[in-house]
Amino acid sequence: MTTKILFSTVRVGRHILKNRLVMAPMTRSRAGDDGVPGPLVPEYYAQRASAGLIISEGIYPSAMGKGYVRTPGIHTDAQVEAWKKVTAAVHAKGGVIFAQIMHAGRISDPSLLPGHALPVAPSAVRPEGATYTDEGMKPHVTPRALEKAEISGIVGEYAEATRRALAAGFDGVELHAASGYLPMQFLSTGSNLRNDEYGGSAENRARFVIEALDAMIAVAGADRVGIKIAPEMAFNDINDADPVETYVTLVRLIADKGLAYLHVTPYGKTVDYHELLKPLFKGAYLAGAGLDREKAAEMLAAGRADAAVFGTLFVANPDLPERFLRNARLNTPDTTTFYSPGAKGYIDYPALEPLAA
Repeated sequence: MTTKILFSTVRVGRHILKNRLVMAPMTRSRAGDDGVPGPLVPEYYAQRASAGLIISEGIYPSAMGKGYVRTPGIHTDAQVEAWKKVTAAVHAKGGVIFAQIMHAGRISDPSLLPGHALPVAPSAVRPEGATYTDEGMKPHVTPRALEKAEISGIVGEYAEATRRALAAGFDGVELHAASGYLPMQFLSTGSNLRNDEYGGSAENRARFVIEALDAMIAVAGADRVGIKIAPEMAFNDINDADPVETYVTLVRLIADKGLAYLHVTPYGKTVDYHELLKPLFKGAYLAGAGLDREKAAEMLAAGRADAAVFGTLFVANPDLPERFLRNARLNTPDTTTFYSPGAKGYIDYPALEPLAA
């Protein structure tokens, strides 16, 4: 089977991508305690600028959205100035980069939040598991349920984060509505027990996501806004009684907004979510989770997606498109350095030797 399709161009919103290989958003924990991306971050992303599209690691839109140590934000001027160096480095290498806006919601710890506040969530449901801190693992606390009057303020934070992301030079933004963070907490029946217009029916549970998307669109234009979802993902103790209904409802509600893309990382064992959701969405469809060179080419050739998303392969192989093109051996990722500070396992993976002229 030919893999040529991986290297064809594709339109994603207002951008024409040079290939269909997308670098997934991945937390790498190389920011300071102030949420400012560290000095190695521009080189890390620039090394990977041969991707058709880079989606940044999750960036918190406000101090209350932070979920982990050494993760970056975009709510201060210092953070924006640091991101400008990242986007400039990517653009200098001919890359396209979107900022993933990520509010962790209940998946945080008071030690990470202003005034040791409780994390916020749609409902006061404590997730199983623990938060990684530099003092060790801390069991999750019971979050504070958001008052209805507070929700519009958080929606406004997504709009402000979008404005700042564009000011920092990002080519677009992605709403992180997966991985058990705040938007997915609203979407999912296990974490959303509300009895107002943000809870109950699938339409109501999708309301927060729709409002956040609309706020981002109002700033950037729909063709510079994407969304990531992960049906049936159990990460961060998230669960849903009827994920098919939830995600079919959500995708139908966003289908006609003119979004740049829908990024889907499915975890269902019995439901083919790509087959279910792609026909409902009008726009570029990005598919992720467990792909390799051949599986990605097969998926694209079959019309099941418009671009393929790769995570750890891009961590270990900064020149992944070139390696795929030459069918070259891949570096092995060092999982012990995924979240550690410093250059090791971050910017020191070797690239291929150039071919002789």
